[in-house]
Amino acid sequence: MRRKWPASNNAGFSSKGLYRAHWFSVERAQEFDYRRGFLCSKNARCAPARHRKTENDVKKTIRAIQYGVGPIGASIARLMREKQAIEIIGAIDTDPAKVGRDLGEIVGATDAPWGVKISSQAKEVLEQAADVVIHSTSSFLPKVMDQLLMCLEAESCVVSTCEELAYPFRTYPELAANLDAAAKDWGVALVGTGVNPGFVMDKLVVTLAAVSQRVEHAKALRIVDAAKRRLPLQKKIGAGMTVEEFRAQAAAGVIKHVGLPESVAMVADSLNLPVEQITETIEPKIATERVQTEYLTLEPGQAAGVHQIARGTSKDGKELVYLELQMYVGAKGPADTISLTGQPNISLVIPGGSPGDIATASLVVNSIPAILDAPAGLRTSRDLPIGFLSPNARP
Repeated sequence: MRRKWPASNNAGFSSKGLYRAHWFSVERAQEFDYRRGFLCSKNARCAPARHRKTENDVKKTIRAIQYGVGPIGASIARLMREKQAIEIIGAIDTDPAKVGRDLGEIVGATDAPWGVKISSQAKEVLEQAADVVIHSTSSFLPKVMDQLLMCLEAESCVVSTCEELAYPFRTYPELAANLDAAAKDWGVALVGTGVNPGFVMDKLVVTLAAVSQRVEHAKALRIVDAAKRRLPLQKKIGAGMTVEEFRAQAAAGVIKHVGLPESVAMVADSLNLPVEQITETIEPKIATERVQTEYLTLEPGQAAGVHQIARGTSKDGKELVYLELQMYVGAKGPADTISLTGQPNISLVIPGGSPGDIATASLVVNSIPAILDAPAGLRTSRDLPIGFLSPNARP
Protein backbone atom coordinates (compact mmCIF):
# COMPACT_ATOMS: atom_id res chain seq x y z
CA MET A 1 0.00 0.00 0.00
CA ARG A 2 1.34 3.44 -0.90
CA ARG A 3 0.20 6.91 0.03
CA LYS A 4 1.08 10.28 -1.39
CA TRP A 5 2.43 12.54 1.34
CA PRO A 6 1.79 16.17 0.46
CA ALA A 7 4.30 18.97 0.85
CA SER A 8 3.68 21.40 3.69
CA ASN A 9 4.88 24.79 4.84
CA ASN A 10 5.52 23.63 8.40
CA ALA A 11 7.94 21.14 9.93
CA GLY A 12 6.75 18.54 12.43
CA PHE A 13 3.48 16.69 12.69
CA SER A 14 0.03 17.71 11.59
CA SER A 15 -3.04 17.51 13.78
CA LYS A 16 -3.73 14.13 12.21
CA GLY A 17 -0.32 12.83 13.22
CA LEU A 18 1.11 12.67 9.71
CA TYR A 19 4.69 13.77 9.31
CA ARG A 20 5.01 16.83 7.13
CA ALA A 21 7.93 17.96 4.98
CA HIS A 22 10.06 20.93 6.03
CA TRP A 23 8.48 24.35 5.57
CA PHE A 24 10.33 25.14 2.38
CA SER A 25 8.69 24.20 -0.88
CA VAL A 26 8.93 20.66 -2.22
CA GLU A 27 8.47 20.37 -5.95
CA ARG A 28 7.49 16.72 -6.03
CA ALA A 29 5.61 14.82 -3.35
CA GLN A 30 7.52 11.75 -2.22
CA GLU A 31 5.89 8.38 -2.17
CA PHE A 32 5.84 6.44 1.06
CA ASP A 33 5.80 2.69 1.08
CA TYR A 34 5.30 1.07 4.49
CA ARG A 35 7.77 -1.69 3.66
CA ARG A 36 10.36 0.40 1.82
CA GLY A 37 10.17 3.89 3.34
CA PHE A 38 10.42 7.13 1.39
CA LEU A 39 11.20 6.64 -2.28
CA CYS A 40 13.80 8.77 -4.00
CA SER A 41 12.93 11.59 -6.34
CA LYS A 42 13.70 10.95 -10.00
CA ASN A 43 16.98 12.86 -9.98
CA ALA A 44 18.23 11.65 -6.59
CA ARG A 45 21.55 9.84 -6.47
CA CYS A 46 20.25 7.23 -4.08
CA ALA A 47 18.60 3.84 -3.96
CA PRO A 48 15.33 2.57 -2.45
CA ALA A 49 15.61 0.67 0.78
CA ARG A 50 15.07 -2.70 -0.87
CA HIS A 51 18.39 -2.33 -2.70
CA ARG A 52 20.47 -1.50 0.36
CA LYS A 53 23.13 -3.95 1.43
CA THR A 54 24.05 -4.76 5.00
CA GLU A 55 26.06 -2.30 7.07
CA ASN A 56 29.16 -4.37 6.30
CA ASP A 57 28.89 -3.53 2.62
CA VAL A 58 28.59 -0.42 0.48
CA LYS A 59 27.48 -0.23 -3.14
CA LYS A 60 30.91 0.65 -4.51
CA THR A 61 34.15 2.29 -3.50
CA ILE A 62 33.19 5.76 -2.28
CA ARG A 63 35.24 8.53 -3.89
CA ALA A 64 35.69 11.35 -1.39
CA ILE A 65 37.20 14.85 -1.35
CA GLN A 66 38.30 16.54 1.87
CA TYR A 67 37.42 20.26 1.74
CA GLY A 68 39.27 22.01 4.58
CA VAL A 69 42.30 20.49 6.29
CA GLY A 70 42.27 22.12 9.71
CA PRO A 71 42.36 20.03 12.91
CA ILE A 72 38.86 18.59 12.37
CA GLY A 73 39.39 18.05 8.64
CA ALA A 74 42.67 16.28 9.39
CA SER A 75 40.97 14.01 11.92
CA ILE A 76 38.24 13.17 9.41
CA ALA A 77 40.77 12.45 6.66
CA ARG A 78 42.74 10.07 8.88
CA LEU A 79 39.54 8.20 9.76
CA MET A 80 38.43 7.96 6.13
CA ARG A 81 41.84 6.50 5.29
CA GLU A 82 41.08 3.61 7.68
CA LYS A 83 37.92 2.67 5.76
CA GLN A 84 38.36 0.15 2.95
CA ALA A 85 35.19 1.42 1.31
CA ILE A 86 36.47 5.02 0.94
CA GLU A 87 39.06 6.38 -1.46
CA ILE A 88 40.24 9.96 -0.91
CA ILE A 89 40.77 11.44 -4.37
CA GLY A 90 41.35 15.10 -3.56
CA ALA A 91 41.87 17.73 -0.88
CA ILE A 92 41.19 21.47 -0.77
CA ASP A 93 42.64 24.14 1.50
CA THR A 94 43.76 27.74 1.04
CA ASP A 95 46.56 27.71 3.64
CA PRO A 96 49.79 28.43 1.71
CA ALA A 97 51.68 26.19 4.13
CA LYS A 98 49.53 23.22 3.03
CA VAL A 99 48.93 23.85 -0.68
CA GLY A 100 50.92 21.50 -2.88
CA ARG A 101 51.82 19.14 -0.07
CA ASP A 102 50.69 15.57 0.42
CA LEU A 103 47.47 15.23 2.41
CA GLY A 104 48.76 12.30 4.42
CA GLU A 105 51.83 14.22 5.52
CA ILE A 106 49.79 17.29 6.52
CA VAL A 107 47.37 15.25 8.66
CA GLY A 108 50.21 13.38 10.34
CA ALA A 109 49.35 9.93 8.99
CA THR A 110 51.77 7.13 9.78
CA ASP A 111 51.37 5.69 6.28
CA ALA A 112 52.06 8.98 4.46
CA PRO A 113 52.51 9.91 1.70
CA TRP A 114 49.07 9.14 0.27
CA GLY A 115 49.62 10.51 -3.21
CA VAL A 116 46.89 13.15 -2.74
CA LYS A 117 48.06 16.74 -3.14
CA ILE A 118 46.26 19.59 -1.36
CA SER A 119 45.07 22.27 -3.77
CA SER A 120 43.67 25.76 -3.32
CA GLN A 121 41.73 25.45 -6.60
CA ALA A 122 38.43 24.13 -5.33
CA LYS A 123 36.67 24.05 -8.69
CA GLU A 124 39.42 22.00 -10.31
CA VAL A 125 39.47 19.46 -7.50
CA LEU A 126 35.68 19.15 -7.50
CA GLU A 127 35.70 18.39 -11.24
CA GLN A 128 36.94 14.91 -10.34
CA ALA A 129 33.29 13.96 -9.71
CA ALA A 130 33.57 12.66 -6.18
CA ASP A 131 30.64 10.80 -4.65
CA VAL A 132 30.92 12.89 -1.51
CA VAL A 133 32.69 16.02 -0.31
CA ILE A 134 33.58 16.26 3.37
CA HIS A 135 33.37 19.96 4.13
CA SER A 136 35.00 21.44 7.24
CA THR A 137 35.94 25.09 6.79
CA SER A 138 33.70 27.28 9.00
CA SER A 139 30.96 27.21 11.62
CA PHE A 140 28.94 29.97 9.94
CA LEU A 141 26.55 29.19 7.10
CA PRO A 142 26.68 32.53 5.24
CA LYS A 143 30.47 32.21 4.97
CA VAL A 144 30.33 28.77 3.33
CA MET A 145 27.32 29.14 1.01
CA ASP A 146 29.44 29.56 -2.11
CA GLN A 147 31.58 26.56 -1.15
CA LEU A 148 28.55 24.35 -0.57
CA LEU A 149 26.83 25.42 -3.79
CA MET A 150 30.02 24.68 -5.72
CA CYS A 151 30.11 21.17 -4.26
CA LEU A 152 26.48 20.58 -5.19
CA GLU A 153 27.07 21.90 -8.71
CA ALA A 154 29.83 19.30 -9.03
CA GLU A 155 27.06 16.72 -8.39
CA SER A 156 28.65 15.52 -5.16
CA CYS A 157 26.83 14.83 -1.93
CA VAL A 158 28.11 16.84 1.03
CA VAL A 159 28.68 16.11 4.71
CA SER A 160 29.65 19.34 6.45
CA THR A 161 30.78 20.20 9.96
CA CYS A 162 29.29 23.72 9.61
CA GLU A 163 27.29 24.00 12.82
CA GLU A 164 24.73 26.42 11.43
CA LEU A 165 23.94 23.94 8.65
CA ALA A 166 22.82 21.34 11.20
CA TYR A 167 19.29 22.79 11.29
CA PRO A 168 19.14 26.14 9.48
CA PHE A 169 15.41 26.37 8.82
CA ARG A 170 14.65 28.94 11.51
CA THR A 171 17.96 30.83 11.61
CA TYR A 172 18.55 31.08 7.86
CA PRO A 173 15.33 30.07 6.07
CA GLU A 174 16.31 31.61 2.71
CA LEU A 175 19.75 30.02 2.67
CA ALA A 176 18.22 26.68 3.65
CA ALA A 177 15.70 26.92 0.80
CA ASN A 178 18.44 27.81 -1.69
CA LEU A 179 20.58 24.84 -0.65
CA ASP A 180 17.61 22.49 -0.75
CA ALA A 181 16.64 23.66 -4.24
CA ALA A 182 20.21 23.45 -5.56
CA ALA A 183 20.71 19.96 -4.16
CA LYS A 184 17.49 18.77 -5.77
CA ASP A 185 18.43 20.40 -9.07
CA TRP A 186 21.72 18.47 -9.13
CA GLY A 187 20.28 15.24 -7.71
CA VAL A 188 22.41 15.12 -4.57
CA ALA A 189 21.98 15.54 -0.82
CA LEU A 190 23.80 17.48 1.90
CA VAL A 191 23.80 17.49 5.68
CA GLY A 192 25.46 19.38 8.50
CA THR A 193 26.51 17.21 11.42
CA GLY A 194 28.95 16.69 14.25
CA VAL A 195 28.90 15.82 17.92
CA ASN A 196 27.08 19.04 18.86
CA PRO A 197 25.04 20.12 17.02
CA GLY A 198 24.19 16.96 15.15
CA PHE A 199 24.05 14.39 17.91
CA VAL A 200 24.32 14.89 21.69
CA MET A 201 21.94 17.80 22.24
CA ASP A 202 19.50 17.13 19.41
CA LYS A 203 19.48 13.79 17.57
CA LEU A 204 20.15 11.82 20.77
CA VAL A 205 17.39 13.76 22.57
CA VAL A 206 14.93 12.98 19.78
CA THR A 207 16.00 9.33 19.67
CA LEU A 208 15.51 8.93 23.42
CA ALA A 209 11.97 10.26 23.01
CA ALA A 210 11.13 7.17 20.95
CA VAL A 211 10.33 5.33 24.18
CA SER A 212 8.02 8.12 25.38
CA GLN A 213 4.26 8.33 25.05
CA ARG A 214 4.24 12.07 25.73
CA VAL A 215 7.01 14.70 26.00
CA GLU A 216 6.29 18.02 27.68
CA HIS A 217 9.81 19.33 28.22
CA ALA A 218 13.26 18.40 26.92
CA LYS A 219 16.55 19.23 28.64
CA ALA A 220 20.17 18.48 27.80
CA LEU A 221 23.27 19.40 29.80
CA ARG A 222 26.73 18.95 28.31
CA ILE A 223 29.85 19.54 30.43
CA VAL A 224 33.11 19.41 28.47
CA ASP A 225 36.68 19.72 29.71
CA ALA A 226 38.21 21.84 26.96
CA ALA A 227 41.72 21.22 28.31
CA LYS A 228 41.79 18.08 26.18
CA ARG A 229 40.52 19.76 23.02
CA ARG A 230 42.32 21.40 20.10
CA LEU A 231 43.74 24.92 20.29
CA PRO A 232 41.21 26.54 17.86
CA LEU A 233 38.37 25.36 20.09
CA GLN A 234 40.06 26.65 23.25
CA LYS A 235 40.42 30.03 21.56
CA LYS A 236 36.82 29.94 20.27
CA ILE A 237 35.50 29.60 23.83
CA GLY A 238 37.69 32.44 25.13
CA ALA A 239 40.05 30.41 27.31
CA GLY A 240 42.83 32.63 28.65
CA MET A 241 41.04 35.96 28.15
CA THR A 242 40.26 38.45 30.86
CA VAL A 243 36.59 38.57 31.83
CA GLU A 244 36.29 41.99 30.19
CA GLU A 245 37.82 40.70 26.93
CA PHE A 246 35.51 37.69 27.02
CA ARG A 247 32.36 39.79 27.45
CA ALA A 248 33.39 42.16 24.65
CA GLN A 249 34.14 39.29 22.25
CA ALA A 250 30.95 37.48 23.23
CA ALA A 251 28.92 40.62 22.55
CA ALA A 252 30.56 40.81 19.11
CA GLY A 253 29.60 37.20 18.39
CA VAL A 254 33.21 36.03 18.24
CA ILE A 255 33.32 33.97 21.44
CA LYS A 256 30.66 31.27 21.59
CA HIS A 257 29.88 27.70 20.81
CA VAL A 258 27.93 27.76 17.57
CA GLY A 259 24.82 25.65 17.16
CA LEU A 260 22.72 25.67 20.33
CA PRO A 261 19.77 27.56 18.77
CA GLU A 262 19.85 25.12 15.86
CA SER A 263 19.66 22.21 18.32
CA VAL A 264 16.72 23.81 20.16
CA ALA A 265 14.87 24.17 16.87
CA MET A 266 15.56 20.57 15.83
CA VAL A 267 14.36 19.20 19.15
CA ALA A 268 11.26 21.41 19.21
CA ASP A 269 10.20 20.57 15.66
CA SER A 270 10.95 16.86 16.06
CA LEU A 271 8.96 16.54 19.30
CA ASN A 272 6.18 18.85 18.07
CA LEU A 273 6.75 21.26 20.95
CA PRO A 274 5.20 24.65 20.11
CA VAL A 275 8.35 26.74 20.49
CA GLU A 276 7.82 30.30 19.26
CA GLN A 277 10.98 31.96 20.59
CA ILE A 278 14.57 30.79 21.01
CA THR A 279 16.89 32.75 23.30
CA GLU A 280 20.56 32.28 24.15
CA THR A 281 22.82 33.57 26.91
CA ILE A 282 26.63 33.38 27.05
CA GLU A 283 28.67 33.92 30.20
CA PRO A 284 32.31 33.17 31.01
CA LYS A 285 33.35 30.29 33.25
CA ILE A 286 36.05 31.72 35.51
CA ALA A 287 39.18 29.75 36.39
CA THR A 288 39.47 29.21 40.15
CA GLU A 289 42.95 27.69 40.01
CA ARG A 290 45.97 27.61 37.71
CA VAL A 291 45.37 25.26 34.78
CA GLN A 292 47.95 24.14 32.23
CA THR A 293 47.00 22.70 28.85
CA GLU A 294 49.12 21.65 25.90
CA TYR A 295 48.57 25.10 24.43
CA LEU A 296 47.61 27.53 27.23
CA THR A 297 48.23 28.43 30.85
CA LEU A 298 45.26 29.87 32.74
CA GLU A 299 45.57 31.83 35.94
CA PRO A 300 42.80 32.20 38.55
CA GLY A 301 40.36 34.91 37.54
CA GLN A 302 40.80 34.44 33.80
CA ALA A 303 38.06 33.14 31.53
CA ALA A 304 38.30 29.37 31.23
CA GLY A 305 35.52 28.91 28.69
CA VAL A 306 31.81 29.36 28.08
CA HIS A 307 28.64 28.77 30.04
CA GLN A 308 25.96 28.89 27.38
CA ILE A 309 22.21 28.34 27.73
CA ALA A 310 19.62 28.21 24.96
CA ARG A 311 15.91 28.07 25.69
CA GLY A 312 12.88 27.42 23.53
CA THR A 313 9.68 28.96 24.86
CA SER A 314 6.04 28.91 23.82
CA LYS A 315 3.96 31.90 22.83
CA ASP A 316 2.96 32.45 26.45
CA GLY A 317 6.58 32.19 27.67
CA LYS A 318 6.54 28.59 28.93
CA GLU A 319 9.91 26.87 28.65
CA LEU A 320 9.73 23.74 26.51
CA VAL A 321 13.37 23.08 25.57
CA TYR A 322 16.44 23.83 27.73
CA LEU A 323 19.98 23.21 26.50
CA GLU A 324 22.98 24.05 28.67
CA LEU A 325 26.61 23.84 27.63
CA GLN A 326 29.52 24.23 30.02
CA MET A 327 32.69 24.00 27.96
CA TYR A 328 35.77 25.19 29.75
CA VAL A 329 39.36 24.31 30.59
CA GLY A 330 39.49 22.27 33.77
CA ALA A 331 35.79 21.36 33.85
CA LYS A 332 34.82 19.07 36.72
CA GLY A 333 32.61 16.05 36.17
CA PRO A 334 32.33 16.08 32.36
CA ALA A 335 29.19 14.29 31.19
CA ASP A 336 26.25 14.43 28.82
CA THR A 337 22.84 14.37 30.52
CA ILE A 338 19.44 14.25 28.83
CA SER A 339 16.15 14.57 30.68
CA LEU A 340 12.68 14.27 29.19
CA THR A 341 9.62 15.24 31.20
CA GLY A 342 6.41 13.53 30.18
CA GLN A 343 4.98 10.04 30.19
CA PRO A 344 7.21 8.57 31.48
CA ASN A 345 10.01 10.81 32.76
CA ILE A 346 13.28 9.62 31.21
CA SER A 347 16.92 10.48 31.85
CA LEU A 348 20.18 9.39 30.25
CA VAL A 349 23.71 10.12 31.47
CA ILE A 350 26.92 9.50 29.52
CA PRO A 351 29.72 9.70 32.12
CA GLY A 352 32.69 11.58 30.69
CA GLY A 353 30.54 12.78 27.81
CA SER A 354 30.85 12.05 24.11
CA PRO A 355 34.50 12.68 23.12
CA GLY A 356 34.25 15.91 21.10
CA ASP A 357 36.69 15.83 18.20
CA ILE A 358 36.74 12.04 17.98
CA ALA A 359 32.95 11.91 17.98
CA THR A 360 32.67 14.63 15.33
CA ALA A 361 35.02 12.82 12.96
CA SER A 362 33.17 9.56 13.61
CA LEU A 363 29.74 11.06 12.97
CA VAL A 364 30.88 12.69 9.75
CA VAL A 365 32.43 9.52 8.33
CA ASN A 366 29.61 7.28 9.55
CA SER A 367 27.13 9.64 7.85
CA ILE A 368 28.67 9.11 4.40
CA PRO A 369 26.71 5.95 3.42
CA ALA A 370 23.49 7.51 4.74
CA ILE A 371 23.84 10.76 2.79
CA LEU A 372 24.66 8.85 -0.39
CA ASP A 373 21.48 6.83 0.15
CA ALA A 374 19.30 9.85 1.01
CA PRO A 375 16.77 11.58 -1.24
CA ALA A 376 18.12 14.69 -2.96
CA GLY A 377 17.90 17.90 -0.94
CA LEU A 378 18.98 19.45 2.34
CA ARG A 379 18.85 16.84 5.10
CA THR A 380 19.48 16.92 8.83
CA SER A 381 20.97 14.39 11.21
CA ARG A 382 17.48 13.55 12.46
CA ASP A 383 16.55 12.46 8.91
CA LEU A 384 19.43 10.04 8.44
CA PRO A 385 19.68 6.47 9.78
CA ILE A 386 23.30 6.93 10.81
CA GLY A 387 25.03 3.71 11.84
CA PHE A 388 28.61 2.51 12.05
CA LEU A 389 30.77 2.19 8.94
CA SER A 390 33.17 -0.62 9.73
CA PRO A 391 36.79 -0.17 8.65
CA ASN A 392 36.57 -3.43 6.72
CA ALA A 393 33.21 -2.72 5.06
CA ARG A 394 33.60 -3.95 1.50
CA PRO A 395 32.61 -2.09 -1.67
